[in-house]
Amino acid sequence: MSLLRTLGYITSHPMNKDRKAEAILRYFHWQIGTRILGRPVVYEWLPGVRVVLRQGEKGMTQNLYCGLHDFSDMAFVLHTMTPNDLFIDIGANSGAYTVLACGFIGSRGYCFEPVPSTYSRLLDNLSINQLQSRVTALNLGLADQEGEILFSRDHDAGNHILAEHETGLASISVPVRTLDSVLSSESPSMMKIDVEGYETKVLAGAKETLAKPSLHSIIMELNGSGNRYGFDEGKILETMRDYGFLTYQYDPIRRELHALEGKNNSDGNTLFIRNVDAVQEKLARAPRMTIGQTEF
Repeated sequence: MSLLRTLGYITSHPMNKDRKAEAILRYFHWQIGTRILGRPVVYEWLPGVRVVLRQGEKGMTQNLYCGLHDFSDMAFVLHTMTPNDLFIDIGANSGAYTVLACGFIGSRGYCFEPVPSTYSRLLDNLSINQLQSRVTALNLGLADQEGEILFSRDHDAGNHILAEHETGLASISVPVRTLDSVLSSESPSMMKIDVEGYETKVLAGAKETLAKPSLHSIIMELNGSGNRYGFDEGKILETMRDYGFLTYQYDPIRRELHALEGKNNSDGNTLFIRNVDAVQEKLARAPRMTIGQTEF
């Protein structure tokens, strides 16, 4: 991301609406400070929750600049999950969503990160928050059948399963399993799926999990990346409807869910909800929260 795009993202973020200059100062303070220090920094992200930040780690450092980098989706997690729930993080990267649900809320969790170097960063964030007993972290990918598959390894949050035409990228062979085989005895409440276009295969290996009544919400990245594999996101929407999931956009400030026609075109993530009345009750019961200067 170019400097201008980064600054545009930071200043347009809803949690920086009334403190744009402060947010820009945080950005430059981080960029200069980490170059001087030359080492990772432990940052208190939320009250009682810390993360390890590294130079060049785009996803996690955006929380430093903005509070909650995916504001509506992360606020939905905070407003919906409870300590009695099970959160599933597929494509966990450094574990921002897992730390949010399991560290701040106290939910139990499973997280999946296939690239070993990224998985090591994920373990650091689980360890620093003492989440090893509450979170099962797995260094593997998910697909529609078990085996091994090639992943890119030098693209940070953009690492993905290699398509047939991607022959020049640095890669690593990673074991893959089906979600159903891992969660056969579990009852998840919410899932986050961020697999850079491989959603079709992940969902094909999660038929039993998707049918479990406990699962009420899924945050899924649908940004057109499936085209690299020849997958049609329209068919993903059909599959989700077959399981009773419809698409919504969440307004954290007003605690309102707005029904969508298809995927969320204003953001990379789409929120799928089943049994929306029960979810709205959860949203109404959740306590007010303040992060930075934003109350929601």
